[in-house]
Amino acid sequence: MLGIFLDTEANGLNSKVHRILEVAFKVVDLQDGRLLTEYQSLIAQPADAWERSDPESLKINGFRWEEISNGKTPRAVSQEIIDLFTSLGIRKKKAVFICQNPSFDRVFFSQLIDPDTQELLSWPYHWLDLASMYWALSMEKAKLKKAPFPWETGLSKDMIAQQYQLPGEHKPHRAMNGVSHLLLCYEAVVGFPKK
Repeated sequence: MLGIFLDTEANGLNSKVHRILEVAFKVVDLQDGRLLTEYQSLIAQPADAWERSDPESLKINGFRWEEISNGKTPRAVSQEIIDLFTSLGIRKKKAVFICQNPSFDRVFFSQLIDPDTQELLSWPYHWLDLASMYWALSMEKAKLKKAPFPWETGLSKDMIAQQYQLPGEHKPHRAMNGVSHLLLCYEAVVGFPKK
């Protein structure tokens, strides 16, 4: 089973108004943690889409117009991802997406590759989130009085990292930084059975 550890950055939270600015992922064998490939790209957006940016989102990810205006076209990024997933045999029942916030990442990723195309390519339907994994495992530990309840520690990736004595994510928040930190946290929380 392969894990597609994915993160996106956008110029706001509303996918009907805002656009994806960056996508990054690492494809990992979930048995042994072996990295198969990684990908990152900035995505160019037109000036009118940039003008609708939420200043708070840009404060978090630190993007500037100069960077975004020099990104690759959405079509080019889409084709690169399709080609890469095809070469790796990414398909349903053979891979899952793993994110910190899949409801955000999935909707913005779908701006690049629409759900119908994803279905046509038989890509994974399941988008898993680290916080739910942490919640389930923390609840078991809390019942045994070996750890606090998850709502006492918080569910952000940085809060989860603190519970495992891991560093916080590098700032500003960029997609590959997010993916690398997600993978670090996943290994601490869930692990790889054959590593």
